[in-house]
Amino acid sequence: MTDFDLQPDATCDGGDLDCGSGLLLIIRSAMAPLPPSGVLLVKSREVSVKEDLPAWCRMVGHSLLSQVTAEGGYTHYFLRKKDDDQQLAKDLERARAHVWQVRVRWNEGMAGKVTVRNHGFQVGQPASFDTEDAAPSALEFLLAAIAGAITVAFQWRLSRQGATVFALEVVAKAKSQNILYFLGVEDEGSPALDSVEVSVYVDADADADLLQRSLDETLQRCPVTRTLLQNCAVQTRLSIIGS
Repeated sequence: MTDFDLQPDATCDGGDLDCGSGLLLIIRSAMAPLPPSGVLLVKSREVSVKEDLPAWCRMVGHSLLSQVTAEGGYTHYFLRKKDDDQQLAKDLERARAHVWQVRVRWNEGMAGKVTVRNHGFQVGQPASFDTEDAAPSALEFLLAAIAGAITVAFQWRLSRQGATVFALEVVAKAKSQNILYFLGVEDEGSPALDSVEVSVYVDADADADLLQRSLDETLQRCPVTRTLLQNCAVQTRLSIIGS
């Protein structure tokens, strides 16, 4: 089948939008009413889509059949909607081989625009001591990733055990071994985090033993905490609060 033989069941025009600025939302809306194996034509003028759209298709299970250079600076992408009867083994293999990716484009000053999947946000300098900044520092995003991963994964594991969570809050703190090395004031030491202290506050209809076991399993199976544990201690403290 050539590019000209492809007859799309629907078409959407993303213009200059990239995958982190709304294009994927447009694609999802256009794809939703299509039957399994239906073909969607996506028109785009954004250069980064050539790299990001195939990665998104691999992640969610759709197929990129072809891409064609068109007039007006456009590229046409033909996507085939995934079959609802895909075998579980294929999904698991796709998950095993998945590579996470983010793109950061410097705009001006001490900030960059992060694009990841259908999300976009600003990130500031590696570490900052000011009370007000245009964007959180990269180090703060790292702590947010740790606390965020624990929060969502802990609640999910408790729900699998039949426990209801009424309130859950996670606080992550960290200190550099020698932040002056990062600032260029000193030439010895390491700017790496000495350790990460995580405090977990939870109110749930579960006993203390189940809560602790679920938290331990969360830390053990979480890709974020497991990555850190190879180089940096993650010290957690569980506090059970009343309703």
